[in-house]
Amino acid sequence: MPDVRVRKFLVSVEEIHHEGGPVAAVPPRRGTVLAVIENPYAGSYHADIQPFMEDLKPLGLAMAQKLLAALGGDPKAVEGYGKGAIVGEAGELEHAALWHAPGGYAMRDVLGGARAIVPSTKKVGGPGARLDIPVTHVNASYVRSHFDAIEVGVPDAPKANEMVVALVMTTGPRVHARAGGLAAADIKGEDGLR
Repeated sequence: MPDVRVRKFLVSVEEIHHEGGPVAAVPPRRGTVLAVIENPYAGSYHADIQPFMEDLKPLGLAMAQKLLAALGGDPKAVEGYGKGAIVGEAGELEHAALWHAPGGYAMRDVLGGARAIVPSTKKVGGPGARLDIPVTHVNASYVRSHFDAIEVGVPDAPKANEMVVALVMTTGPRVHARAGGLAAADIKGEDGLR
């Protein structure tokens, strides 16, 4: 399998002070890291694509480290996460699925063994395509205050033979979360759900 060829990285962090309600004492931050990479399977059908997952693992780890650093470097500060991929038009949706394990396990590792499954989404699209990446709490998927989504995209990607792979992290709940449900303070931490 060829090396993973990265064309560019994009890292961004937003800090939310309010959404019309009171100003947050500690504004939550939402960070994203995206990599535009060459899709080695673009242009034709390949039956065996799983080896590329192994090739993507170092990229996943590097991206998780970049994102954590952009959010201040403290794994304990990260409370939510998600992942996603956009495949260019010469690829197929299954190529995006190859990002599930490398992206998810890298974040869980960098964050010190987060327990919840990393939510994910994927699509096929052209340059400028946008993707809404779901977010859940890192240790318990049922923590309703952390249900969120972060929109990502790259103006000039993915080209037909590329993929955009993305990781997202948050440092807290939605800024004015008040929809009830399991609170982060009540997580039991037994199963990644509650």
